[in-house]
Amino acid sequence: MAHRPGRVTLGYIGVLAGALVAAIIAGWTPLANRIDGSAYDWMFQLQPPAPWEPSSVILAIDEDTLAHSGGMRRLRTELAAGLRRVSTANPKAVAIDLILSDEADAGEDDALEAAFRATPNLVLGSDLIPDSSRWEEPLPRFRKYAAAVGHVHADPDPICRALVLYKVAGHDRRWAISLEAFRLAEGAQQIIESPDSLQVGRVSIPVRRADAALQIRYSAPQAGARSGIPEVSLLRLNQDAALAKRFRNKAVFVGATALSQARDRLMTPYQVTMSGVEIHAQAYETMAHGVFFEPASNVALIGFCVAIAAGAGIVFYYFTGYPAYALGVLLLALAHTVPHIAFARGVVFPYLAPVLAAWLSVVGAAAWMYFVVRRQLRKSESDKARYQQAIHFVTHEMRSPLTAIQGSSELMGRYSLNDEKRKQMANMINSESKRLARMIQTFLDIERLTDGQSDIRLEVFESQPVLEACLQRAQPLAERKQIELRTEEISSFSLTGDRELLEYAVYNLLTNAIKYSPAETVVVIRCIGQGQTLRLSVSDQGIGMDDKELRNIFKKFYRTKKAETSGEVGTGIGLSIVDQIITHHHGHIEVTSTPGKGSCFTIVLPRGAASEQASASKTFSN
Repeated sequence: MAHRPGRVTLGYIGVLAGALVAAIIAGWTPLANRIDGSAYDWMFQLQPPAPWEPSSVILAIDEDTLAHSGGMRRLRTELAAGLRRVSTANPKAVAIDLILSDEADAGEDDALEAAFRATPNLVLGSDLIPDSSRWEEPLPRFRKYAAAVGHVHADPDPICRALVLYKVAGHDRRWAISLEAFRLAEGAQQIIESPDSLQVGRVSIPVRRADAALQIRYSAPQAGARSGIPEVSLLRLNQDAALAKRFRNKAVFVGATALSQARDRLMTPYQVTMSGVEIHAQAYETMAHGVFFEPASNVALIGFCVAIAAGAGIVFYYFTGYPAYALGVLLLALAHTVPHIAFARGVVFPYLAPVLAAWLSVVGAAAWMYFVVRRQLRKSESDKARYQQAIHFVTHEMRSPLTAIQGSSELMGRYSLNDEKRKQMANMINSESKRLARMIQTFLDIERLTDGQSDIRLEVFESQPVLEACLQRAQPLAERKQIELRTEEISSFSLTGDRELLEYAVYNLLTNAIKYSPAETVVVIRCIGQGQTLRLSVSDQGIGMDDKELRNIFKKFYRTKKAETSGEVGTGIGLSIVDQIITHHHGHIEVTSTPGKGSCFTIVLPRGAASEQASASKTFSN
């Protein structure tokens, strides 16, 4: 696309920056979290993990077990019997997802205590009371046999996608029972923390200390097991001792899976419900098999959004039409695809922020460029119309000498004229043809200067004859409007340059001053020297201009609103040509103006090499 003015480019960059900032801010809102979560669930279902050999088994307190034991409060005898059989299989760890804080029948508690004593790597569960000020602990008689005590929370949001690996009540922090079970299964004495990970034995778990949330890599549901992890009913284990071998070298998670325990059931990304013990077992599998999801860093997210916005800006800056829109669609597809690609590689990339960045940037850039192109098209059409007006103006200016030449030649051919009259006619034809030739040459020179295709002719001449010629040509126009052309402080200086072009420039300033001045006013012309420069000024008492108009008057085809409504014919190219002529002569133009009071245009030129022939200040007779 063609080069654009700086202000347009800055506006374009501003639109893209606004789209980028809006997308990033929107990506950190609660609504964005919900949308990102829904996208996460969809990608989870679309790209389930490859099956693996489970490292854990769930000892399930199901509906049959509850019915047989008479409910959760009378379960301890069945649980003790089941744990004794599990212990014979040498499990890696046993995590109890039950809160055993109340005393029951003495015989049942004795049996359960004995079972705990014989259970290796036992992890007992604790719970936060509702105000989170303290822990609901297992009974001391049970706790003393536990290798660790962990929390049993699995928070819905409203879908349980992650497990917070530690909870705090007061000054007491507890790791999740799944993490404690994994630590014991790995034979690690402690969990080593860093800002971005937890080190458990040889395994580094990528969680940030700020939230300690482990993204759970749920295994795909299988026939007979909602969680994809084998389950053994506590009742069936107690009825069939041979089932105990299924716990060999496994981490065992004991907890309620019965549907009647509705408080303990949460939705997962697969859109199925799981009990808390199943969720903890899934978290253990994630750690045991190292199938971690890592959240993308804020730097990566912002960097990708910036790249998308910059890509949209580049596309619509350098391309137009169908190629630009096709590339824009590719950017949109990229923004929608990258989160999927990242997810397949174990990186959770926010969905809404990059997609919003792509849509807002592409739409913003396309809309901006659409309106810019429309504005440029309108300007081009306006410039074309004004250029045609300029051509009409030129042809009108040429019509006068052509008419004189044609009229004189017709008179000479039609009538018998005496020698004196024929000589006058011939001199007129010669004079007007030379004038026409000079006019054509001047316009051609001006056009070549405008396009940068020509150098100016260099000659040494005096400023006074140039000014006198311009005043003489402008006098009839001034007289028609009863405007006085007053000359003050006029001196003559040697100049080096193209006399015809400089004469055009001065004449243009004079005619502009006359055209846009009211009748019976004064136009003042001064020509003085300051050091090595000549200052020729034309002051009028006309319509004047404000600051905004002054900044634009030397632009091609620009006319002020007052000039357009004045009734004076003009094309808006005169001052542009004057500015180029003076610039090519290594000078410049100074303008001062006040709306309603008039303007003063001053041509500043370097003096020529010839000797200065200054004359005293004088007034020309006009």
